[in-house]
Order: sequence, then C-alpha cells, then structure tokens
Amino acid sequence: MEFDTEQLTALAITYGTKILAGVATLVIGLYVVSLIMSAIRKMFEKSGVDPSLRSFLASLISILLKVIVYITALGMLGVEMTSFIAILGAAGLAVGLALSGTLQNFAGGVMILFFKPYKVGDFIEAQGYMGSVKEIQIFVTILTTPDNKTVLIPNGPLATDSMINFSTQATRRVDWTFGISYGDDVDKAYEVLKKLIAEDERIMKDPEPFMALHTLADSSVNIVVRVWAATGDYWPVHFSMNEKVYKQFPQNGLSFPFPQMDVHLQREEDSA
Repeated sequence: MEFDTEQLTALAITYGTKILAGVATLVIGLYVVSLIMSAIRKMFEKSGVDPSLRSFLASLISILLKVIVYITALGMLGVEMTSFIAILGAAGLAVGLALSGTLQNFAGGVMILFFKPYKVGDFIEAQGYMGSVKEIQIFVTILTTPDNKTVLIPNGPLATDSMINFSTQATRRVDWTFGISYGDDVDKAYEVLKKLIAEDERIMKDPEPFMALHTLADSSVNIVVRVWAATGDYWPVHFSMNEKVYKQFPQNGLSFPFPQMDVHLQREEDSA
C-alpha cells in the first residue's frame, strides 16, 4: 500500500506538472498572441494598409500564431507531436488537392489585395463582364453591371488573366467614325465637327482634337474624330456628339449614306 501511494504521488507530481505547464503555456501564449495582434493591427492602421487586406492578414496571422501555441501546449503535456504533425500534413495535402480550385481563388485574392490591379469603385472589364467593383473578397470579386446585375467572378482568373481597368487614368480618348456621302463637301464636314467640339466644354483642348479622312468605303466617305475628356465624361461626351452630328449634318447639306449597290443590265441582241 505504501508503494502504491508513493507511485501515485510520483505520477500525480509528474503529470500534474505537465498539465500545469501546458495550461500555463496555453494561457500565456494566447495572451502574448493578443498583444502581438494588437500591435500588428496598429501597425497596419499607421501604414495605411487597405482595410480589406488588413482584416484578412490579421485573421491569417492570428490563426497561425494560435496553432503554434496549441501545438506547443500539447507538447508540454507530453503528446508526441511528430506523428500528429505528419497526420496533419497529410490531411492538409488531401484537403488541398480536393480544394485546388478554391485555393487558386484564395491565392488570387491575396495577389489582388497586395498588388491592387483594381479597387472598390473601379469600373473594369474581365472574364466577359463589365461593371463597377462592389466588393473584393478572399475568393471572389463582386461586380455591379451598368444594368444593375450582380456578378461574382473568381479571383483566380482575375489574378492571372487579362483585365481592363477603365478607372485608373484620369482621362480617356473618345473615338468616332462619321460617314458622309460621296460628293458631299468634306471641308464642310470638318467645319461642322470643329464647331461642335469647340462648343463642348467637357472636351479637352490639350491634347488637341484630331480628325482626318479615314476610309473611302463602299458607300460612304468616313471621317475619324478623336478627342480627350475626363474619364467620368467619356460616355456623356460620346452620346452627346452622336446626337449633335445627327442633327447638324443635314442642316449643313451633309447626308448620311445608306449601303447601296449599282446594278447594270445589258441586253444581248439575238445572233440569229
């Protein structure tokens, strides 16, 4: 009985010490993690890191630090961690293979948040869709189309494929091609176009507007016009000029040609 008491006492001391050490490691480790995360969040705020990227990085770092604390605490309890880590790695590999597409989108989201090819509010064209960026999430980017549809695009293709961002530049070039009939006065067309351009205050004077006879087409003489405007004025300027040209050309003796074909008939005399 005396031997059993001594053995139990030794076991209690041994395992009690390990349990206390493991609990202490867990409590102190989690407290240290909270201090580190508080410092990291303040650092992100001072450095001006994007809010969406800030929350994502903070969550990721917090999870990694807590995993380290838990593994350390289990090691203090005497749990053999080599086999545990090997099993965890194998499980992670299996999950990674099963979720390869999701992980690709995750990696794409990280790249987008870091390199910022676009941001919330930008108007972009990608993967066959055009719209304003409403939200950038870890796995998808949410667009709102001009006709108010919501489109979710996976971040993987967005990070690796071509994309057009219409909002990065302060100005854009507006292009038109206006056709007049053969026989119309080209100089008169230039005069009308210059007048319309000069009257629109949204059109920039520098760079200077450009116009030239572009193509002698089958049914029309085509004049190309290029001007520069603020990005936000692109479509108002484009639509306004179309309407003005449609009204002003006929008033100045200029006509809009229709596709036409001349057919010549030739009658053959009987050889008899």
